[in-house]
Amino acid sequence: MSESAVFLANQFLVAMPSLEDENFRQTVSLLCEHTDSGAIGLVINRPTDLRLVEMMEQMGLEHENVDREAFVYWGGPVQPERGFVIHREPGGWESCMTLARGLYITTSRDILRAIGRGEGPADYFVVLGYAGWGAGQLEDEILHNAWLHTPVDEQILFRTPVRDRWQAATRLLGVDVTQLTGAAGHA
Repeated sequence: MSESAVFLANQFLVAMPSLEDENFRQTVSLLCEHTDSGAIGLVINRPTDLRLVEMMEQMGLEHENVDREAFVYWGGPVQPERGFVIHREPGGWESCMTLARGLYITTSRDILRAIGRGEGPADYFVVLGYAGWGAGQLEDEILHNAWLHTPVDEQILFRTPVRDRWQAATRLLGVDVTQLTGAAGHA
C-alpha cells in the first residue's frame, strides 16, 4: 500500500448482495484491524446454535448470571475455537484491545468469569473464530464490489436484533439494499 493508504479498522464491513460466498453472504463484520499486512474482522450477525450458558458450562465457568437466551456468534472461518468478547466498558481484562473510544475486544477468560458472576460489562457478546484477509486481499475485494464499509454504530452492535443488522448497516450508507447491484463502476 502507498503512504496515503486508507485503513478501515473500526469500520463495519458490509457484504454486497452480490457476494455469493456462503460464509459471508449478507454479513456485517466488525473490522478490528486493517494494515498493509492484511485485515481481521468479526462477523456480528451469525449466531450459532450454541448458547453462551452452554459454552460457559463446558468451560467449567460459573454462569448463573448469564442470559439463558444469549447465543455465541460465528465470527468467521479462521480459528473457530478462538473466542472474542466484543463489549463496552474497559474493565481491566488481561487481554483487552481498544477498538474505538468505548468499544473493546477481549480474548482472555477473565472476562467470561466476570460475566458469569454478574460482574462483567453490561453490553457484550461472544464470537468464535474470525475472518482474515492477507495483504491487499480486502482492498481487492472492495474494488471488485464485494464489500461496502461504514463507521461502526454501537446501536447495531448491541441493540439491533441480529436478523436486522445487515439491513441496518446498509442504511448507515443511505442505501436501499434491494436496489444494490453486483455491477461496479470505477472512475
